Amino acid sequence: MPVVSAQKFGLAIPTLNEAGNIAVLIERLHASLESLGIHYELIVVDDDSRDGTQEIVAQMAKDDPRLKLLVRKGERGLAGAVLCGWQHTDAELLGVIDADLQHPPEVLPKLVRAVEDGYDIAIASRYAQPDSVTGWNFARRLVSALGTWVTAPLQRPGLRVKDPLSGYFVLRRKCVDNVHLKPQGFKILLEILVRGNCRSAVEIPFQFGLRQAGESKANFKVALDYFFQLGRLSRALRLRPR
Repeated sequence: MPVVSAQKFGLAIPTLNEAGNIAVLIERLHASLESLGIHYELIVVDDDSRDGTQEIVAQMAKDDPRLKLLVRKGERGLAGAVLCGWQHTDAELLGVIDADLQHPPEVLPKLVRAVEDGYDIAIASRYAQPDSVTGWNFARRLVSALGTWVTAPLQRPGLRVKDPLSGYFVLRRKCVDNVHLKPQGFKILLEILVRGNCRSAVEIPFQFGLRQAGESKANFKVALDYFFQLGRLSRALRLRPR
């Protein structure tokens, strides 16, 4: 029998037109989290999808008290969806995972256990070990490497990680309590590492998968938002008390 944890875990799952993935993801998440013996809830935050994502989750939630559906009207953005999900749970441990199955749910127990063992934040890292990214062409690898490299001046001493742009992590609620995080953009982990209350981090290597269904949300606006985010965080870092 798994050891029952006294802490509750809330996992935010941002979605936008993920009807082809969401049911499989939820089933795999349940299977992975059952082994932990932890009280948990899955919070699907949907940005008003038009492909049936909401209907699939709503139907599954009828018979699953651990599954919650939140629908945002007229709003877009992964960071805002994540913050919305975290605001609608009383869990002490918080997490986020993409809905496109590129983040394997089977890694989640390792992330939760790492935080339960004392780390403030546990990050599923694409770069903690070699060859964790498959199916990327040279251009995509280059863009990812450059996007990560420019974060180096922003990362705090003692809290430097190899994958500060990961979208798959678990943290203690205290890391974001009383921290004014911006709801714009896709790279909420970087903002947490720069502005949050984290003091320790660990990276858990994982094999980054291929999208199973639907389309990627990456586009020019996402890239533009990222560079604006870098500027905001740079200013915040200069103002942060030493």
